[in-house]
Amino acid sequence: MGRKLKSRYVWVLLVVILMAAAAAVAQVENIDAIARGTSTQMGKQFNVRVSIDQFSTPADRQMLIDAFQKGGHDELARTLSKMKAVGRIRLPSNTGFPIAYAVSIPTPTGHKVRFATDRVLTIYENAQNERSKGYDVTFGEIEINDKDKNANSGVLYPAVKVTMNKQGELQFDLFQNPWKLTNIIDWTKGKE
Repeated sequence: MGRKLKSRYVWVLLVVILMAAAAAVAQVENIDAIARGTSTQMGKQFNVRVSIDQFSTPADRQMLIDAFQKGGHDELARTLSKMKAVGRIRLPSNTGFPIAYAVSIPTPTGHKVRFATDRVLTIYENAQNERSKGYDVTFGEIEINDKDKNANSGVLYPAVKVTMNKQGELQFDLFQNPWKLTNIIDWTKGKE
């Protein structure tokens, strides 16, 4: 009986190890950065972690394009809120928010990670019917330079309203200044 019990423990341990390994491999991108304020937020900074479990598909991209064409910013935000999370963005004072859309774009020196999600509105914003309620999307872009780690850069737009300008191009109207992402570390396996 003791031998069978040991055998079961070995199998259970093996299954736990395999599950942990699968979870570690599941993350496509795991990036840490320091967000530094610009303009009126100058001097403020906080840590940011962007974890992407999988990149969005061309069908996801088309769904967002269709939503924007159908109902502008409001429909885009509604569609982002209904999409299955492909990752998380974590900030210091909370467990983070799901990322609804993320893509990787090859560059001559590495790649860019672009992501978007609907922004969680605070209780105050909802109760006071603040103007910031209309800026309910968050966008970000991180450029990873595989040749020179010091050349990594990025930007976080925490409160955005997407509009179309007179030339028919998408435009980000910002409620706050963008946050510059610095000290970027790409923890993706094989990079560090």
